[in-house]
Amino acid sequence: MNTEDLQELRQEYSGYDLDENDVKPNPINQFDQWMEEALNAAVPEANAMTLATTDKEGKPHARIVLLKGADKDGFVFYTNYASDKGVELEDNPNAALCFLWSELGRQVRIEGTVEKLDEEEVNEYFQKRPYRSQIGAHASDQSAVVESRELLEEKFNKLIQRYSEGQVPKPNSWGGYRVLPTAIEFWQGRSSRLHDRIKYYKENNDWVIKRLCP
Repeated sequence: MNTEDLQELRQEYSGYDLDENDVKPNPINQFDQWMEEALNAAVPEANAMTLATTDKEGKPHARIVLLKGADKDGFVFYTNYASDKGVELEDNPNAALCFLWSELGRQVRIEGTVEKLDEEEVNEYFQKRPYRSQIGAHASDQSAVVESRELLEEKFNKLIQRYSEGQVPKPNSWGGYRVLPTAIEFWQGRSSRLHDRIKYYKENNDWVIKRLCP
C-alpha cells in the first residue's frame, strides 16, 4: 500500500453524540456505561486496551492487554512482574490506557498511577483462570528470550504432567496491577471531524469535567 492509499482512508462517524451536561459525575461510572454498551453491541474483545509505560530511560512502550476489573478505585489487569511492562512499572509507576471501540466510534483514554494488587486478590483471580492458562503462566518467562517454540511447548507439556491433579499454584512472579486514574477522556466520533471530547481531571480528590476541541 502506498502513501496515497493511506491518505484516502476515511471513516465518517454518525449515530452518537457526547455532551458534558449528560455524562455521569464520576468517570468510572461513565466508563461502566460505555463498556456495557460495547458489550451489548458485541464489540470483539471490548476489554482489550493499549497499555503504555516508560522504561528508566524515558522511552515509551505500548502493547495490548486485557482489562479484568474496573471498580471505584481503578482499572485492573494481570501480568508477569518480571515481564518488560512489569520492570517498567517498577521503575516508573505511571501508565496510560486506551480503549478503542470502532464499531461505536468511541475511544477512552486513561492516565494514572499504578499499584500492585494484594496477593489475596491475585490468587483469587488466578484460580478462576482456565487450567491451560494457569499452566501457561508457569511455562512462559514472559519477555525472556526462548530458543524455540518447541522448547516452550516441551516445558508446557511437562508442567501439564506435573500438575495433572490438584490445584495449580500461582507462580511467584505472576500478579496484577490497578491503574488509579488521574485523568480520563471520552472520545465520540462525529461528522466533519468535529468529534466530541469530554475529559475528567482529578483535582483535590474531586473530578472536574471539561470539553476539549477535537
